[in-house]
Amino acid sequence: MRKRPEYPFEVEESVKQLGERLRLARIRRSVSQEEMAQKSGITRKTLSEIEKGHAGASFGNVLAVLWTLGMLDGVKHLADPETDEHGRILEAARQRQRVRHSPASEPDNDF
Repeated sequence: MRKRPEYPFEVEESVKQLGERLRLARIRRSVSQEEMAQKSGITRKTLSEIEKGHAGASFGNVLAVLWTLGMLDGVKHLADPETDEHGRILEAARQRQRVRHSPASEPDNDF
């Protein structure tokens, strides 16, 4: 039996919150777990694990549930390079500064 990976506390909490939100969205739509799982192309057990906030759930399965709920558009903003201010600062720091050389004086070949 494989040992379950240890995730940082913040990751565990975020996964639990997402699972709770997905469960609430499913309930508000009056959709059973069996129906949601079938529409998402996953098993009811997998959906149950996602809703309980198991961090080992496949990212693809979570996206399939979001798609089924009509909530996939929100994923477009995850890790958006345009909003990654820290990454942009690091990238700018690594880029070479353009060095402009002053034009060298022309050699005087006038004899």
